[in-house]
Amino acid sequence: DKDVIKEYVLSHYDYDLSESLDEMRQRHEHVETCMDSMPKALVSFFEGNSYEDVIRNAVSLGGDTDTLAAIAGAMGEAYYGIPEDIRKEGSCFITTDMQAVVERFNSTVRA
Repeated sequence: DKDVIKEYVLSHYDYDLSESLDEMRQRHEHVETCMDSMPKALVSFFEGNSYEDVIRNAVSLGGDTDTLAAIAGAMGEAYYGIPEDIRKEGSCFITTDMQAVVERFNSTVRA
């Protein structure tokens, strides 16, 4: 449950999660610090309703979008999983040797 996850984060880490994505977009600057990136990634996850929505939320903030989407996407994958169509499309962009690494990793994780 996202509320349980959010309560855990708030009770163990000093992140300000009081702003919505819309509020963050209005004041967003490109800042590469954990204390700036993590709340944005977390709120992107908490406000998302699917894996793709979580990624879109993070990218919509602008700035350091690769970092924000990587963090939020990892949470989105753990919570929602990656839809097969997105997984298949993404695999087209990695080399054959890297695809083999991903396949080995996935087979180890599933075992």
